[in-house]
Amino acid sequence: MSQVEITINGRQYRVACEDGQESHLTNLANYFDGKMTSLIDEVGQIGDTSLMVMAGLLIADELSDANQELADVRGVADSDYAGKITALAEQIENLADSLSAD
Repeated sequence: MSQVEITINGRQYRVACEDGQESHLTNLANYFDGKMTSLIDEVGQIGDTSLMVMAGLLIADELSDANQELADVRGVADSDYAGKITALAEQIENLADSLSAD
């Protein structure tokens, strides 16, 4: 188990993570800190707890949007595959019919 030193809103935190995940955790912390900084620019220093809740909600909203987009893409892909399979099945049936007619 590794530990990483991260900074959020100017404060240092030591966070444990799996070995090899240090860079990933640092990137996540930097992203979260960026959300905090953006919020501070918009609403000012309203307290760490309120800022962290707001930043967490913004990130949850981004995740929700990304999940919806992924679901939409998967839905299109699934229906696209279904259409292609149906078209192929029809071609196979037509070919089978033409072979049996001969």
